[in-house]
Amino acid sequence: MITAIVLSAGKGTRMNSVVAKQYLELKGKPVLYYSLKAFQDSRVDEIVVVTGEEDIEFVKTEIIDKYNIRKVKAVVAGGEYRFSSVYNGLMAANDNTDYVFIHDGARPLITPNMVEKLYYEVKQNKAVVAACPTKDTIKVVDENGKVVNTPPRNSLWQVQTPQTFEYKLVKSAYNRLMESGDLSATDDAMVVETYGDTPVYLTDTGYSNIKITTPEDMKLAEVLLEI
Repeated sequence: MITAIVLSAGKGTRMNSVVAKQYLELKGKPVLYYSLKAFQDSRVDEIVVVTGEEDIEFVKTEIIDKYNIRKVKAVVAGGEYRFSSVYNGLMAANDNTDYVFIHDGARPLITPNMVEKLYYEVKQNKAVVAACPTKDTIKVVDENGKVVNTPPRNSLWQVQTPQTFEYKLVKSAYNRLMESGDLSATDDAMVVETYGDTPVYLTDTGYSNIKITTPEDMKLAEVLLEI
């Protein structure tokens, strides 16, 4: 069994909008709709949506019911941090789940083909993350902006979502994280790297799988949806 956890609890302050970015209209539909539709059209068996408690009814009526997203099993409230929202999603997943896809609802360009590629690879490696090689040179700086290091570009990747794991593996790692009180985790791979016992692999899902963060990203997403 395969579960997709779609995170939709962010506020999106950099969008300069009173509406959270995942609910803004992108070509006539909410941003969140597109990732839910991609999982609906893929081999995923069930979807768990994690959103703000105040948005649960809106997500159910204005997105899931309105657009007939039939694979959604539950809509649950998120936590104070991203990792606590993921934990809530993991707890709501079916106990018989074999693999879990953890995805940001603000990434509307995911496709069923990406899901298929990640599924194939997670069966081989247990922990696989969508990503793409960085195009730019990256500089490490100190608190004054002074360059202290330039890592070789061929070793640097931009991490995306879905981040895909054996369910028991990632659930165990998250249980350990929650027990530790550690607040430093910024993505699921970091949780597995720190609290799991399995290496994490990256797979190239291309440059189109962007995250909606700024108004310019909405314009780019509109173009990419036309391709």
